[in-house]
Amino acid sequence: TDADWTTLENYLITNGYNYDQTTIGNKISKAMASTTGWNSSTATGAPGNDQGLNNSSGFNAFPVGERNWNASFGYEGSNAAFWSSTESAIGGAWIRYLFDIIELGRANVGRNFGFSVRFVNH
Repeated sequence: TDADWTTLENYLITNGYNYDQTTIGNKISKAMASTTGWNSSTATGAPGNDQGLNNSSGFNAFPVGERNWNASFGYEGSNAAFWSSTESAIGGAWIRYLFDIIELGRANVGRNFGFSVRFVNH
């Protein structure tokens, strides 16, 4: 659910998983990203910058990209996006995503897109 993602995000932030080890602000994408597969980047704290330092949380998000609204595929190497099971008011659902930026993002997206899923055993 979207609430599960929020719980994970808050846990990682408050437990020092930000790329700069602070506990304020959402800078956790590097801690969640796989150690391979990301396009090279020079942006400090981005998953594509020194990938060997990624995945300290063990989440291991691999940048497989997405299926776009028009049935094309894109963003391989720069995007790991995951559906939540929480529907949105506009008929889509909430997703969480890692682009080659420092934060874990959140968006409301229509069902004509395709993203990865992650199963949680409760």
